[in-house]
Amino acid sequence: MSKDKILGTCILVCALMMTSAAQAEDDYLTGFSNKLSQGLANMAFGFIEIPKNVINISNEHNILVGLTWGVVRGVVHAASRTLVGGAEFLTSPIPTGDFASPAYVWDRFSEDSRYFGLYYPGYWTIYGTLDDGK
Repeated sequence: MSKDKILGTCILVCALMMTSAAQAEDDYLTGFSNKLSQGLANMAFGFIEIPKNVINISNEHNILVGLTWGVVRGVVHAASRTLVGGAEFLTSPIPTGDFASPAYVWDRFSEDSRYFGLYYPGYWTIYGTLDDGK
């Protein structure tokens, strides 16, 4: 084979491979930027889980339970959300599902946070159904 035929074949193969990648690249960039922003926000604002849990548990029961169990639960959730945010930030180039639900601490504020689809067990806590945020 001549060099011109090999070069022409390589150019044709590369052109055909790039046409299907153009559509996937838009989806990839969107997923990457969403996961990156969720990771940064969860690392920076994970501490908001403390007042969130105090408010939610106080609304469900009373202020005394909210100020005791809500603080304990909020500290655990704050540490978890910060660590999960770091994991989202580090794995942002890898397309995966959401690690935390709701994705941001301020989304669906009255809903308990879940990580990797799991609940934290705890007395005095009412769990809703696991949803996709709709």
